Amino acid sequence: MLPRRVDAVVIGSGPNGLVSAITLADAGWDVLVLEAADTFGGAVRSTEEGGWISDRFSSNYPLGVASPVMRALELEKFGLKWSNAPLPLVHLLDEDGAAAAIHRDPEDTAKSLGAEHPGDGDAWLRLYQQYVSIREPLLNALLTTWPPVVPGLKLARKLGSAGELLRFARFMAMPMHRMGQELFDGRHGPAIIAGNSLHADAPLSGSVSGTMGWLLAMLAQDVGYPVATGGSSAFSGALVRRAERTGVLLVPGAPVTRVEVSAGRVTAVHTASGETVSVTRAVIADTSAPALYGELLPEALIPAGLRRDLDERFEWDYPTVKLNFRLSGPIPWKSAEARSAGVVHLAGTADDLVHVSADLDTGRVPAQPFLLIGQTTKSDPTRSPEGTEAVWAYSHLPRGIAEDAAAEKLAGRMERAIERYAPGFGDRVIDRELQRPSALESGNAALGFGALGGGTMQLHQQLVFRPTIGLGSARTFVTGLYLGSSAIHPGGGVHGACGHLAARTALRDASLLGPVTRTLPTAALRRLQR
Repeated sequence: MLPRRVDAVVIGSGPNGLVSAITLADAGWDVLVLEAADTFGGAVRSTEEGGWISDRFSSNYPLGVASPVMRALELEKFGLKWSNAPLPLVHLLDEDGAAAAIHRDPEDTAKSLGAEHPGDGDAWLRLYQQYVSIREPLLNALLTTWPPVVPGLKLARKLGSAGELLRFARFMAMPMHRMGQELFDGRHGPAIIAGNSLHADAPLSGSVSGTMGWLLAMLAQDVGYPVATGGSSAFSGALVRRAERTGVLLVPGAPVTRVEVSAGRVTAVHTASGETVSVTRAVIADTSAPALYGELLPEALIPAGLRRDLDERFEWDYPTVKLNFRLSGPIPWKSAEARSAGVVHLAGTADDLVHVSADLDTGRVPAQPFLLIGQTTKSDPTRSPEGTEAVWAYSHLPRGIAEDAAAEKLAGRMERAIERYAPGFGDRVIDRELQRPSALESGNAALGFGALGGGTMQLHQQLVFRPTIGLGSARTFVTGLYLGSSAIHPGGGVHGACGHLAARTALRDASLLGPVTRTLPTAALRRLQR
């Protein structure tokens, strides 16, 4: 039996939902988390069978380590351990074994880049040193507040003059392709930025696409590309234990079917089993935007403008196709560096990746796809029996092409690509599992059409445009109802920021200042979306 009344209900137990619940409970609220699946964690889950551990969705967590939100939870006290491979990242440029690498020591990365082209090593060190100098205010601005006024001012002070601030703003707005050309003279440096940019879905010749590539490259140099020791479920398990210690009640197998609204305020949630839980303060939905507005709220309540934006303008990120391999031994890469890397980009040059990006954005399945490969046993030897390797690889289909047949076709291209860069790979495959976009969505309803980021990360669906025209916050047009998933700023990635921002907004709106903090923004939001 569920409680009849609580201060807050969190719908969904992904990392954002769990962070929301912890933040509210830490403030003294009575919090209930309702999870539709039989296990907690959302897209941070793994399975184990016969000594093999498979991360079902996400796997490497540089943002999980670096995020101020996650760091503040001290999850290491609740059993979380991180593991890293000898090399964080290797980017394969061509089939003869040429590769660019991020080493653990920035001096070694610089030496590698400088060997390919004189001067690029020094350019890398300057880039990394600037990142280190602004790291804390930058991450705080991105992940801890909205709007980021105070950390934004601290970032500006770190940068120094108004001229340096404007130069940094220009830098962050650049397309990846231009960024790589300005930073480096050789092939290797731009390739590293380009490969990391394709972790998101912004066109590589489009504005701000360089931001994602730069940030992930800097994080790889800073904290690596770590995995949770023992599988991704160890990460979500630590979050669950942290939540339970604070008094959060977590209930699996309890899908919410409807959010009840009365006089413009959220009042209750209803579950598939027929139970009703009244809420006195807030409901936070760790769901996709289409699920909240299209399934959980009564259709008659949805403002016409919001409905039109979701139907006609909301854009998912690329559908994902993921292969999970059990191998009898390591992948026999031609590149020696790739044999010790936790993450491998099977990619080509930055120019090659611009063409891949163009294919995806014009509805063509790339003939030579970009592969993001996780050699999880390299990072964490517990992932497979001794002498074997657990490996996953994923790539993307264009938007609008997510059917199973297209996934099968792309999977074949992915396997052939690995074989070209690592002859004999196929002989080491014990078995392989294909996770099509349909399987990813059925495994986690928030991954619409197999999209991992809660919606495109392009500028037209970021900040005040995420998930649609609004104020860029977690607030909805319903008082006390908040969207707390990657559908809101700052978007995809296991950093906990979306859940943190939703909970912080709910706490502020329920405080003595609540009439001031919530009334005008909610009225403005209703006006924008009508």
